[in-house]
Amino acid sequence: MDGQPDVNDRARLLVANSEYFETVIIGGGQAGLATGYHLAKRDLPFVILDANQRIGDSWRKRWDSLRLFTPARYSGLPGMPFPAPRASYPTKDGVADYFEAYAARFELPVQTGIRVDGLSREGFRYVLAAGGQRFETANVMVASGTYQAQRVPAFAAQLNPSILQLESTEYQDPSQLREGGVLVVGAGNSGAEIAHEVSRTHPTWLSGRDTGHIPIRTGTGWDRLLTPPFWFFASHVLTTRTPIGRKVRPKALTIAAPLERVRPKELAAAGIERVPRTAGVRDGFPTLEDGRVMEVSNVIWCTGFQPDFGWIDLPVFGESGEPMHERGVVESEPGLYFVGRFFQFAFTSSLIGGVGRDAEHIAQHLASRQRNDRSPTHTSERMHR
Repeated sequence: MDGQPDVNDRARLLVANSEYFETVIIGGGQAGLATGYHLAKRDLPFVILDANQRIGDSWRKRWDSLRLFTPARYSGLPGMPFPAPRASYPTKDGVADYFEAYAARFELPVQTGIRVDGLSREGFRYVLAAGGQRFETANVMVASGTYQAQRVPAFAAQLNPSILQLESTEYQDPSQLREGGVLVVGAGNSGAEIAHEVSRTHPTWLSGRDTGHIPIRTGTGWDRLLTPPFWFFASHVLTTRTPIGRKVRPKALTIAAPLERVRPKELAAAGIERVPRTAGVRDGFPTLEDGRVMEVSNVIWCTGFQPDFGWIDLPVFGESGEPMHERGVVESEPGLYFVGRFFQFAFTSSLIGGVGRDAEHIAQHLASRQRNDRSPTHTSERMHR
């Protein structure tokens, strides 16, 4: 794989004020890097465009105490194990630094600071807009993350300006908060962990439905014993090829994940009061479903994420807003791929340690399609159309 940038340099051209690449990967997170690795192995030219200023910044920007729920043993990208004890749980900064080291080791051509905000087709090429920049390409691999937009209710804009509002992606540590109470909206894993942390310094309420919790605590001996068979089950049994995988997938796409690291009894022991769903605003303060008004100084929105593909102007989405594809391959738009979606092929498809298999699949599909395009028979057929 040494010398790969030379291949990409030969492939890059300037065409009518556009920069041309044979293949563009949108997103430099785990999906984009894993896809780049497999394209490079096949000597296929490409570029990775990432909106962040530095590889791994999407992880560096998350809250300081965040750790993965999967141990380092199952958190490596293809070709390079995660550099930490196998049973340890990597920190968010550790993940960010690993991504940066991964791109450097395999000399992946990542261009940072480029946010793609438009994707359309003109003739036989795809056109990408990124602010004032324009790129043209024969192949696009959308690896921009499982969920791109946080779901914050519209009534959040009606809260009193004196209340500090933070989305979970903006929260770093309790020092950001104003004096007074904190309402954490959303009782999933991120909400529970953030609420548990801020309760050490602020009166805290956790709003939302109880999502339950896994029976085995993350990091315990039982967890280390059961993780290998569970990972195998989630990777090879819970797939779109098995009856049980096809049955589980629709439910997995819609239900909230159970708590893994923080238990309900620990939330109670920390003095956190569980309250119903936040439903609106009264007199500038958030109100709950039961009518209670929460006179707090801070609101942290941990309300989850949703797809944001409004920038893609192609007829490839179903009624749910999700792209229509077969294991990442969009048959209706040759050369368009998605990678890193939740349960794209297996339950682990969006995880750092699980995305490599899907990345390899679409890289192989692209390589096969290009071989067919270059075959004498196929070339002759195109010339006579």
